Amino acid sequence: MAELRSFIFIDQLQPQTLCYMASGMRGRLPRTNMAAQIIEVAPGLDIEPLTDVALKHADVGGGMLVVERQFGTLEFHSRSTSSVKAAARAVLDELEADEGDAMKPKVLAAKMVTRVDPVHAFLINRNKAGSMILPGESLFVLEMQPASYAILATNEAEKAAEIKVVDYRMIGATGRVYLSGEESDVRMGAQAAERAIRALEG
Repeated sequence: MAELRSFIFIDQLQPQTLCYMASGMRGRLPRTNMAAQIIEVAPGLDIEPLTDVALKHADVGGGMLVVERQFGTLEFHSRSTSSVKAAARAVLDELEADEGDAMKPKVLAAKMVTRVDPVHAFLINRNKAGSMILPGESLFVLEMQPASYAILATNEAEKAAEIKVVDYRMIGATGRVYLSGEESDVRMGAQAAERAIRALEG
């Protein structure tokens, strides 16, 4: 039986969080404020039959399906929150699992850097996939396990403050989030991001 690593419901995808995720999608693209569900399991290939269950059970769009060496990740979405929840429930039924059986996320690192040096900004921007951090802005970095919780942290930060999403990685062994902007905004976003993860910690 597959191990349920994460089971993440997002009530409203925020614009930057959505655009970053959609930039690498090969499936149906979501729109701002749609509801979404992210499910991560191990072993990775077990995500394939679960995808079949979700897409056949309700009118949802499959946006992302990633099968890695160890983990498999599925994202689906809809303008209808009830459709997303119905498809998610069908996956849980197939797994004979409950939402609470998912692994509890764990914050591995959370750091704030104020007034980023120009060379530091250059180094970050060489690896970014979202917005650019500018010299003098503040930077918040967050790392957690399982990786998929990075999207939840980013989405909640964007809801809470006027921040820039520089990068977030929700696939792999650990998830990482990079947010930048004015120090007061970044601190507000950081608090929301950490709160979202720590509220689910075991």
